[in-house]
Amino acid sequence: MNIADARLEPCVLHKQDPNWRFARGASPTTEGVIVTLTSEDGTEGYGYASASPHMGATRETLLAALKEFLPVVKGQDSFEITRLMQVLDRMLAGHHQAKAGIDCALHDLNAKCLGLPLYQLFGGKLRDRFPILRILALKTPDEMAAQAERLMHADYRHLKIKLDGDVALDVDRVSAIRHRVGNDVHLTVDANQSYSVKDAIVALTRMAEYQVDLAEQPVAAQDFAGLKQVTDAVPMVVEADETADSVDAIFRLVSERIVDSVSLKIPKLGGLRNTFAAARICQAGNIACRMGAAVGSRLLAAHALHLAAALPVPGYACELGEFGRLLDDPFTGIEIESGQLRVPDVPGCGAKPVSRDAKAMRA
Repeated sequence: MNIADARLEPCVLHKQDPNWRFARGASPTTEGVIVTLTSEDGTEGYGYASASPHMGATRETLLAALKEFLPVVKGQDSFEITRLMQVLDRMLAGHHQAKAGIDCALHDLNAKCLGLPLYQLFGGKLRDRFPILRILALKTPDEMAAQAERLMHADYRHLKIKLDGDVALDVDRVSAIRHRVGNDVHLTVDANQSYSVKDAIVALTRMAEYQVDLAEQPVAAQDFAGLKQVTDAVPMVVEADETADSVDAIFRLVSERIVDSVSLKIPKLGGLRNTFAAARICQAGNIACRMGAAVGSRLLAAHALHLAAALPVPGYACELGEFGRLLDDPFTGIEIESGQLRVPDVPGCGAKPVSRDAKAMRA
C-alpha cells in the first residue's frame, strides 16, 4: 500500500505535577511529535516520536530529522519497512527517536490495512494484559511515601523510586516508601546514572533489606565495566536503561553478562523492529527484559503494549502507564484498570485521535 501523504504535528503534554523531576533534569511538560502516514485508500497510521533530551533528542531536533525523512517515505510502499528504515539509516546516523515515530506509524498503518491488531505483525500475542509499574518522582522521603500510598490505593502493586545519588537520602526514600506501603507492593529503584560504582554498591546493599526487586541504571551509561561490578556485587537484579541505547549495545550487555535485565524502549532503539530484535537477543542470552518507561501519549504506550504482548520473554511489570500523569493527550484507546493494561483487539495499535467534540468539552 503506497503512502499518499505524511504529516507531522508537535505534541506538548503538561504534567499533572509541574515539579516532577528525576536525576537528569526537570520539566513541566513532555514533548514529542505525532507522525501520521496516510495510504492511498485514506487509511491513517500513527506514530509518536519522543523528545527525550537526556537520550539525545529535543522537539527541534526531532522535527528537523522528520522533515528530512518524510519526503523519502512519501510515495513508498508501506509494507517495505526494512528497506525504508535502511534508507533512513543511510541518510542520518542515530536520530532513533525520529525513526521510531516513522517505524511505529508504518506498523500501525500496515496492521490497519490488513485488518489485524498490531501484535499479529510480530507473531501473535502471548498474553492479554500486563501489570503496570508507576514511577515516583524525586521529592522528600515523606512526599514520595505519600505518593506511593496514593498509587497503592489506586490498585498499583509495582512502583519505581527515582533516586539522585545522595546515598543516605536515597536510602531514606526507600525506607519511607516501604514502611508506608507495606510488603505487598513491589519496589524498584532508578538512579538514572547518578551513582559512582562504590556508592551504588553501598546504597543498593543497604536498600536490599527493604525488599527492592530491581535497580535500574545505577552508574554512568558508558561505564560498562562499572555496571558489571555493581551487578556482581549487589543482591538484587540490576537493569540497564541508558546503557542499552542500541541493538549493538544490548548485544554487548547480554553477551558479556554485564546486567541481569534490560529496559527496552521503542524511542531509544529506533522502532518496533529493533526493539523486537533486542528482545530476541535477550532471550538467546537468558537475560531478562521488559518494556521500560514510555513517557508520552497513549499512542506510544499502545505500540509498546502490542509489542510486549508478542515478546517471548516477558519480564518484570511494564512501565507503560505514565500517560496517567500527563494532561491533554491527543489520543485515546487504552486506559489503566486496577493497575493493569489490556491489549486492544482492534486493527492497528488501538490508539485513536481524540475527537474534536471531546477536545472541545475538555477545553
